[in-house]
Amino acid sequence: MVPSQPSAMPETPSPWEQPDLLSLVPGPSAPAMAAPEPAAPLPSAAPLPSAAAMADSTPAPLQAPSGAAPSCPERLLILDTETTALSPDDGQCIEVGAVLFHVPSRSVLTQVSFLLPCRSNPAQAVNGIAAAVTRLEQPLAPALACFEAMVAAADALLAHNAAFDRQWFGHGPLPALAGPWICSMDDIRWPAARQLKATPSVRDLALAYGIPVWAAHRALTDCIYLAQVFERCDDLEELLSAALEPRRLYRARLAYAERQLAKAAGFRWNEPLRGAWSRRLSEREVAALSFPVDPVEPLTAGESSSEAA
Repeated sequence: MVPSQPSAMPETPSPWEQPDLLSLVPGPSAPAMAAPEPAAPLPSAAPLPSAAAMADSTPAPLQAPSGAAPSCPERLLILDTETTALSPDDGQCIEVGAVLFHVPSRSVLTQVSFLLPCRSNPAQAVNGIAAAVTRLEQPLAPALACFEAMVAAADALLAHNAAFDRQWFGHGPLPALAGPWICSMDDIRWPAARQLKATPSVRDLALAYGIPVWAAHRALTDCIYLAQVFERCDDLEELLSAALEPRRLYRARLAYAERQLAKAAGFRWNEPLRGAWSRRLSEREVAALSFPVDPVEPLTAGESSSEAA
């Protein structure tokens, strides 16, 4: 997961440094996955496993269960990804984590995570995943099959900064995902009593709900934090139902001197709309604002901010 940066002015991220693959080779103490000898990096001439080798076939886009979407999903699929870059044009997804969460009982039903092989990971400093580790032998095809079954069982998909995570599906062996999406950063209005920013990080959410933060930036870890937050939400059904209300992207119509009003209302500068304070809102939320806004996209339901602009 790539954390959002809801700052008042845009910032340019510092470039990731290219790691030395030779330094990523597991030492003799690393546990063998399937071969009796420690795994070593692939020679430069050796091809990476193809999508066909990693799974029986590239799956068709997975659809949400038929019928009208419930006002509150009963089974929620919490997703997270780790990647080598900020977009599929520049890199690839190298890890997927998922938790199938039963909302009425506040229970985890199924969870899975798996690595996807890569030659290099310029984002290793962020996610801590060495490229050589992604190439160790693992039961990837069964893990993908489990993930697809979890998607088929879910009433809605949820990710923190869903605009980032959902763009990786439909590439390589990962299936395209259709159906209602919820962004726990942008679409859920967390209770004011938790004293959170309008667009909180996963870490901030966990701490606000009394959950110890013991690790960060691995896909399944962040999914588990969100599941534990949901376990402690007495008003979870109301939060999810409100998150699924039809929304559209709005631009704040404010003078520069009034920009703090937009920031306090959860609007972000330059993201996703360049050169403006913007946020996706329902009509009910627009009516509650203390300043005027202009819509910049059609009203849509069951989509996250990845569909905006």
